Amino acid sequence: MGEVKHLLLAKFKDGTSQEQIDNLIKGYANLVNHVETMKSFRWGTDVSIENLHQGFTHVFESTFESTEGIATYISHPAHVEFANGFLAQLDKVLVVDYKPTAVDP
Repeated sequence: MGEVKHLLLAKFKDGTSQEQIDNLIKGYANLVNHVETMKSFRWGTDVSIENLHQGFTHVFESTFESTEGIATYISHPAHVEFANGFLAQLDKVLVVDYKPTAVDP
């Protein structure tokens, strides 16, 4: 099993206001209160100086205890309702799930 990270990279559509983005982020963060398998949520905007972001501006990271937890999250009614509105505001999206691995020095 083991912890699983769910990363979503996003570029909002042109014309999406900062207020709309802020409200969408609050809605995303609130999923932690509705989906039991979602253990944490963090987000941020691209600050890289390498210019390799390919247009993605926002990163959203959720933590789950297992891949089964992600499956529960994806089908959860609160997530489905949120995702329908959220995805409609995105120009680009990329989702990656991974199990973090520590490297021994």
